[in-house]
Amino acid sequence: MTEQQMASSERSLCIQADDDLKSMFVGTVMRKIKSRTWKKHRYFRLQEDCMTIWYKSKKAVNVWQLIDNLENMGQREKLDQWICDWFKKADKNRDGRMNFKEVRDLLKMMNVDMNEHHALRLFTMADKSQSGTLEDDEFVLFYKMLTQREDVLRVFQEYSGDGQKLTLQDLKDFLREEQLHEDGVQQYALKLIERYEPSDTARMLQAMTFDGFLMYLTSPEGSIFNPSMVELYQDMTQPLCHYFISSSHNTYLLEDQIRGHSSVEGYIRALKRGCRCVEVDCWDGPNGDPIVYHGHTFTSKIFFKDVVTVLGNYAFKASQYPVILSIENHCSVEQQKVMAQHLTQILGDKLLKSPLDGKILIGLPSPEDLKGKILLKGKKIGGLEDGMNGVVDDALMGVVSDEEETAEIDDDHHRNDSIRHRVKAWWCKVHELAQRRYPMVDEVFPSLPFPVALNFQTAGVEMDQNDGLFSQNGHCGYILKPAFMRNIDERFDPENPQNDGYKPLSLSIQVISGQQLPKVNIKEGSIIDPLVRVEIHGVPLDQAKQETRYIDNNGFNPAWYDTLQFTIHVPELALVRFVVEDYDKTSKNDFVGQFTLPFTCIQPGYRHIHLLSKDGTGIPPSSLFVNVRITKLT
Repeated sequence: MTEQQMASSERSLCIQADDDLKSMFVGTVMRKIKSRTWKKHRYFRLQEDCMTIWYKSKKAVNVWQLIDNLENMGQREKLDQWICDWFKKADKNRDGRMNFKEVRDLLKMMNVDMNEHHALRLFTMADKSQSGTLEDDEFVLFYKMLTQREDVLRVFQEYSGDGQKLTLQDLKDFLREEQLHEDGVQQYALKLIERYEPSDTARMLQAMTFDGFLMYLTSPEGSIFNPSMVELYQDMTQPLCHYFISSSHNTYLLEDQIRGHSSVEGYIRALKRGCRCVEVDCWDGPNGDPIVYHGHTFTSKIFFKDVVTVLGNYAFKASQYPVILSIENHCSVEQQKVMAQHLTQILGDKLLKSPLDGKILIGLPSPEDLKGKILLKGKKIGGLEDGMNGVVDDALMGVVSDEEETAEIDDDHHRNDSIRHRVKAWWCKVHELAQRRYPMVDEVFPSLPFPVALNFQTAGVEMDQNDGLFSQNGHCGYILKPAFMRNIDERFDPENPQNDGYKPLSLSIQVISGQQLPKVNIKEGSIIDPLVRVEIHGVPLDQAKQETRYIDNNGFNPAWYDTLQFTIHVPELALVRFVVEDYDKTSKNDFVGQFTLPFTCIQPGYRHIHLLSKDGTGIPPSSLFVNVRITKLT
């Protein structure tokens, strides 16, 4: 069978298995829109090659070639949508065109303080119709001229023999010297050309144009985060205590710890973000029905049964690995029995109430063993254990109470530093207990994450670190601890991490440029003065931060070319946080965006960092362009 026949056969199988593709082959009538005034109905149908769309107009039959790679398509669609949104904002009179005044206003909105003469020159060059306005393709042309990536072009031309393209050998040289630092890159280079090069001619010549090079560098493969570590890649069959677990503190609160609003929405948000251990503060409620709220405060109250219902509905939306229900119990014995009824009736088989497969294990089960299960954790609560068929163990649960050991601390912005050492000691005690004891109850006792459970509702550096740590391994909420923390015969001391395998690394980060940074001040005409700070979070020896200079009045395409140097002593526990701020010499800098990732997930070389907002959501197309080098220290 020829390659062409094999491809045809594969497409046929895909079509048979995909109802959406079947519908597209039948075709449908859609509205084609060229402008606000030109809107026509046309009949569209997907061709058998799965790459071409056919449609018929009154004048002729037309064929559109589809982009073959879906990942590239996603990047382009995001950028196109972003351009379209800006066009709509700038088009004040809603006529589908932009005059020069509207373009100047647009530049201010896009965070760029451009010389008016230069802007007018670009405007005139893009105005191919010489109408004094920009429309559709003219605006796209203007945007492309406006966003010419001189920083990427400089890298491209450094490796290009003729300044116009990268031959296969040029691309291999770039990958070997900058990105991979290893041999055997030919197949990878060919894959990049096939995946990202938009020119058919260049692909046929096994070459890459500047457009293809830029598409590669802005793709997931060109990201600073190694895409192979975004997927589930760790061993999930080790004992539960060998993992860091994404955990939430006061999960029911949406805001203030004293007078804030309690809601089941807090649990929904946390579970959707991959949290695997949620906290429930239970108190006696009206009519014998337990309630949940932050005790001895003015926070509002929700019913325990509503929390359990949400847990049953959302526990496994983001991850199939076990969820731990951490109960702070303040209820009377009578209402504890009601809690037990709600748990067993609402959660059913999801709730772990007996040994797995009816067997007493000789060690803790693994996350893989406990897939789809909800585990109960709490201190000795005198009565509820009877209703739960012995799920709660007196000796173990009497030792470990979150309330007794970590205390109630209301100021979340300062609580982490103040309890970090207590949590470390508490975690070590729990780990030792779990390693010594093997009764059934250990199945439901979690190894909580180090350093501490967090308020998912409170944005800030702690949540950025948490999101960064758990952004790897499929966002499953479980991260395998380093080997030196899993070995019971080895005592790891974060204050003195040097051991037999001690190999510090040098981290060099050249912060090259930024792209389309968001505004932080809605005041008309305001432009940010951005700087970039790189922070290392880890063992005490690794804690460090450095920052670039700030750039005056340019949030659109600032260029720094500043190099920051760090020494990493324990790379397995280090997190790297990139923060962009708007410099202000008279007051505190304003937050612009950030991105945090584990040091072990960094891809060296020329990389883009796609920035996140304060609440951890993406803000495309805002990014940083950096060059990262990691070397061993002798």
